[in-house]
Amino acid sequence: MKKRKIPMRKDLLSGEMFPKKSLVRIVRQADQTVAIDPTGKAQGRGAYVALDPEAVKQAQSKHIIEKAFDVAVDDSFYSELYAYVDHQKARQELFGDQA
Repeated sequence: MKKRKIPMRKDLLSGEMFPKKSLVRIVRQADQTVAIDPTGKAQGRGAYVALDPEAVKQAQSKHIIEKAFDVAVDDSFYSELYAYVDHQKARQELFGDQA
């Protein structure tokens, strides 16, 4: 049986490569807003974030997402991203890699 290739993506916050399924996509939409893209298919400029809540806190203090997307990001987005990443990490630890 042929072995399938695992798509890899670079984490915006750490710069490390991870399997695409273990990352969360965030996207800058046409109206210059930044949003979480749980489907991974939304239109716009995308970037990937690892399931590390502490890295999200550091990204907020260093304004990494603003620099990457060249757009102002509201603090409420960071709190939403932190909650989403924390939830997904807990799910992954509880259920394993069932993606």
